[in-house]
Amino acid sequence: MERTLVICKPDAVQRGLIGEVISRLERRGLKLVGMKLIAISQELAHQHYGVHEGKPFFENLIRYITSAPVVVMVWQGPGAIALVRRTMGSTNPQEAAPGTIRADFGLYIERNLIHGSDGPETAEAEIKLYFTPEELVDWERSTDRWISR
Repeated sequence: MERTLVICKPDAVQRGLIGEVISRLERRGLKLVGMKLIAISQELAHQHYGVHEGKPFFENLIRYITSAPVVVMVWQGPGAIALVRRTMGSTNPQEAAPGTIRADFGLYIERNLIHGSDGPETAEAEIKLYFTPEELVDWERSTDRWISR
């Protein structure tokens, strides 16, 4: 079963959209296996977004992600990474497909509400940045047999 990291970014938390994000991912059939509210430190932000270091938007990205609390979550399910990315929508909310989180609630690429891992290796590394194995809960959901094959 695939796992992915999802972050409700500072603008999503400040705007009260955490429940909306969770609801949409649950309705897609994904299972929440870890969640916490945290303040991302400068060090953690640099670890997470290190791939963008040197790019013109890097400093603004670090300032943004450390500006207010975020909710970090781990979601699990068949094809979880791709499913979350489709549910989030394009990075630029103005280009996101109607019905996606970013299209429905975002206006600017700099405030795009949500982060989701972009591949299996990235998901594994990102999950380890925010969660210990003990913080992730493996549990049986009564609806799993109706969702998964």
